[in-house]
Amino acid sequence: MASIGGAVKDFRQLDLMATGNTGVHRLDARAKVLVTLVFILTVVSLGKYELAALFPFFLYPAVLMALGNLSARYIARKVVVVLPFALMVVLVRLGPLGISGGWLSCASILVRATLTVGAALILVGTTGFPAICQALDQLGLPRIFTVQLLFLYRYLFVLTEEGGRTARARELRAFGNKGLGWRSYGSLISHLLLRTWLRAERIHLAMLARGFSGEFHPRRTTRFGGRELLFLAGWSGLFLLFRLVNVSQFLGSIVTGVLG
Repeated sequence: MASIGGAVKDFRQLDLMATGNTGVHRLDARAKVLVTLVFILTVVSLGKYELAALFPFFLYPAVLMALGNLSARYIARKVVVVLPFALMVVLVRLGPLGISGGWLSCASILVRATLTVGAALILVGTTGFPAICQALDQLGLPRIFTVQLLFLYRYLFVLTEEGGRTARARELRAFGNKGLGWRSYGSLISHLLLRTWLRAERIHLAMLARGFSGEFHPRRTTRFGGRELLFLAGWSGLFLLFRLVNVSQFLGSIVTGVLG
C-alpha cells in the first residue's frame, strides 16, 4: 500500500519539475523534443564496443539539469530502476559474458541506456508530458496517436491510485496475515480492473461535460523562434561532432602527448 502510494507520489515529481520557469522550461516543446530525438539517435547509432565515445554525451543531460534546476539525485534514481532491464537485454544478446569483448559491450549498453533514459526523463521534467504530446501533434504525428499517448499517461495515475486503495482495503480486511495468500490476488486484480474502468468512464464523462474535443490546451503558450532554432542547431551540431569524432580518444591523445 505504502509502496504504491509512494511510487505515484514519486512519479508525479516529474510533473512538478515541469512547472518551473527557467529558460529551458520556457523553450518551445518542439525544439526540446527534436533535440532529444537527435540525442537518442546519435547515442544508439554508436558501435557496441565504442564505450569511450559515449562519455562526451553526458554533457547534454548535465547542462540541461543544471539550467533547468532538476534534481540530479531524482533523475539518477529513476535511471537506476531501468538499468536491470537493460542488463537483461545484455544477457540475452551476449549469452555468457566470457566471450571476447562481452564486458565492453555490456558496459556500452548500460551507458547508452543511462543516457537515453536520462534524456527522456529530463525532457519530461523540463517540458511536461501534455506539452510533449502537443509538440508531437504539431510535428505531424497522427492526432489519434498523440491523444491516446496522453490518455495512457493520465490513466496510468488512475490505475495506480485505484491499486493503492484496493491494496489498503485488502490489508485492513486481512487481520494480520490472514487472507494475504496468493489465492486472493485473482479477485484483487479483477476488482482493480473494474474499479479502474468505472472511474475512467466517470473521468471521460467529466471531460466531455467540460467541452473536451480532442484539442490540446497547454499550460503555457510558446512559439518556435530564434532561441529554439539556436538550441536545436547548436545541440544537434554538437551531437553530430561527438558521433563523427571520438572526443575522448582525441583528448586522451593530447594529454598523453603533453605528458610524454
